[in-house]
Amino acid sequence: MNRSTPLPRRLVFAAAAGSLAAALLAVPAASAAPSNSPAKPTIVLVHGGFADASNWNGVISRLQERGYPVIAPANPLRGLPTDAPYIASVLKSIEGPIVLVGHSYGGAVITNAAVDVSNVKALVYIAAFVPDEGEQLGVLINKYPGTQIPGAVREVPFPNPDGSTGVDLYLRPDKFRSAFAADLPISTTRLMQAGQRPFSASSFTDKTTGAAWRTVPSWALVATEDKAIPPALERYMYKRAKSRIYEVAASHVPMISQPSLVTRIIQDAARTVD
Repeated sequence: MNRSTPLPRRLVFAAAAGSLAAALLAVPAASAAPSNSPAKPTIVLVHGGFADASNWNGVISRLQERGYPVIAPANPLRGLPTDAPYIASVLKSIEGPIVLVGHSYGGAVITNAAVDVSNVKALVYIAAFVPDEGEQLGVLINKYPGTQIPGAVREVPFPNPDGSTGVDLYLRPDKFRSAFAADLPISTTRLMQAGQRPFSASSFTDKTTGAAWRTVPSWALVATEDKAIPPALERYMYKRAKSRIYEVAASHVPMISQPSLVTRIIQDAARTVD
């Protein structure tokens, strides 16, 4: 009488695994299915003076969670003739549409940098300068009362490559929080003050050479408790640029104290180019 010889257990498992693998290969992976969703625009975040790109961290994490590619370049802070071309070079390295965001002095930088960069589809100003051609920030900041910056800065000379002497501006330790970030914890502003990046005093006398907001739609946030750029000046510049305007009770750094709101404003702009 013939009897079938049972297979060793390890061979049974191997055969089962092989059958399962073959079955999986026969079914197209869900992740391989073609997507009809358009690529999201790249969000470029430009910081201002007395700051660095880490000021955007709360906004960056939220945008990344929502699937946006984000770049927060280091603004050189050497004055508009240096900073605007530098940021423009970053923009020109990016493929696809861009939402360009500027805070404070960074607003003046993006206003100049985005001129003739055709894939910048939206501008977002966060407690920012929005100058017109020929204007100087040192004149604008005194157009309305309320800024504490002139009385809070410390001037530090530095050598230029050509042998001339430039002047860097720092916020003094005893003035940093009140003038720049009064709604943040003292422990936070102490760290910000110690690591602040100064910017050249020439930034206040450099003249704007182009105004991208004349051809690119813009969104803008007024920080109503701002002691650096007077809220009245922000409203004036934003209305002139025909921006969609938002307001929040915040100091000069709403991207730190109100990151969810700032993210939403950037998303509002991004949806117009998604």
